[in-house]
Amino acid sequence: MRQVWRLLRHGARSAYENMAIDEAVLRCITKGSSPCTLRFYRWRPSAVSIGYFQGIRQEVDLGACAQEGVDVIRRVTGGGAVYHDYDGEITYSLTMPDTYPGIPRNILASYDILCAGLVQGLKSLGMAAEFKPINDIIVNGRKISGNAQTRRFHGILQHGTLLCQVDPHLMFRLLKVPDEKIRDKLIAGIEERVTSIRREMGSVDRERVTEAMIEGFAQTLDIELVPGELSEEELALADQVRSERYESHDWTYKR
Repeated sequence: MRQVWRLLRHGARSAYENMAIDEAVLRCITKGSSPCTLRFYRWRPSAVSIGYFQGIRQEVDLGACAQEGVDVIRRVTGGGAVYHDYDGEITYSLTMPDTYPGIPRNILASYDILCAGLVQGLKSLGMAAEFKPINDIIVNGRKISGNAQTRRFHGILQHGTLLCQVDPHLMFRLLKVPDEKIRDKLIAGIEERVTSIRREMGSVDRERVTEAMIEGFAQTLDIELVPGELSEEELALADQVRSERYESHDWTYKR
């Protein structure tokens, strides 16, 4: 019998709200008060997120972010610095207990399984997508999705991006690059190594792409996805976590 999961289709929220919601959902799921959840969302304003173990001053040009009106936030998940463009990506999160059937205890071993929904969704759109360890999805040899995961509170939170379009010039203005020559090489490298929905399909239909991802996750995880809303408990916890953690200077600049 298929397990029933909740589907959340959220519009654009701030970086602080988005990360707080992901954490609140995780904590409520592991308490048993919320169902396993697949969530889609966007970032407004656009934001740079850094991995839990990174140093913000080493990774981010804070002055450029301020000039562009781009938020900066530290994730609870690992990985590298990511620019989340309002128009440039679709973001998802998967949340479940760490005892969920069929999911390996080892994080690296679980990526293939949890990313399979994205691969299947992209294939249904006509793209030759495949999983590339450790945690990327590629199309025609170029990266189209990056993913990150954490195991906390006896639960699993994995979130990731699906690139709709890429602006490498802006990306490398916001992220720290040693000098102009290296920046030019990185920009050229991005154009060679990274792709997007627009590049592969010629245009971006967010609704169609999101529906494909929903069906992809339903198939690969063998689940039924039922549209839902955040509970009052989750909303209250997200508000608390946002102010205490994600908007906190101590959290953002802890390294």
